[in-house]
Amino acid sequence: MSGKELLIGGHVSAAGGLKNAINNAEAIGANAIQVFGSSPQTWAVRMPSDVDVEAYKKRLHASNVKQVYLHAAYLVNLASASDIIYLRSVQSLIDHLKISEKIGAEGLIFHVGSSKGIARDKALLQEIEGMKKVLESVPGRAHLIMENTAGGGEKIGSIEDIGFLFKKTNSRRVKVCFDTAHAFEAGLVKEYTKETVSKLCDEMDAAFGIENLVAIHTNDSKTVYESHHDQHQNIGEGYIGIAGFRALAREKRLCDKAWLLEVPGFADEGPDKKNIDILRSCFG
Repeated sequence: MSGKELLIGGHVSAAGGLKNAINNAEAIGANAIQVFGSSPQTWAVRMPSDVDVEAYKKRLHASNVKQVYLHAAYLVNLASASDIIYLRSVQSLIDHLKISEKIGAEGLIFHVGSSKGIARDKALLQEIEGMKKVLESVPGRAHLIMENTAGGGEKIGSIEDIGFLFKKTNSRRVKVCFDTAHAFEAGLVKEYTKETVSKLCDEMDAAFGIENLVAIHTNDSKTVYESHHDQHQNIGEGYIGIAGFRALAREKRLCDKAWLLEVPGFADEGPDKKNIDILRSCFG
């Protein structure tokens, strides 16, 4: 690591106020976190109050948390054949990115979506248009971060897709998040080994520049290779296995990213200290 601190953490609850996310982060030993800025299950967005943000920033600055990411609503689909869903998706991303900007987060991670009911080339152009609208509507430094998908059906989100969207959107504020379970479930990586991880990084570097990969959703998979079924498992308990995460951790080009767990937890309460400790041990 050349003396640079590893960024390891996970998705934590911000229920009861954003400052509670920092309390929850410290309870599991996280120095990088992901939160929902508003409910992920609805189109309606509740902006945090100035008082809430001030309390959060004060708590953050007194903590060991170095990076904070927001995750967008699950309803978002910029590739939708429905004009209503597309417009709602754009507005939802605008609102959540505003929260990212307001709290000083690194950015907003979102699922790229599905082109069901629409020609794929048209869907990709619609994605680009939507992303540009979001960025234009929310000036600032917060990033808009695309995440790869578990694939299947007409989902968009392969490394090739993300590379195309990245280049065509052409904004310094567009970044990428790589989900280990999604790549396995999509059939992109059958086994994470020194060789396959190196090849993966080469592919990402060619597609969008490895420096634009800012976060890794570090999840084992509860479902088999190429299942196209998105279901996460605790580190070392799924089909990727501990050897796979050791291979990922030993790839130097990935060591400066934020490693964010989205696992069920050993007590089924979400990312926990045990998962963080297991992941951290992979870097040894």
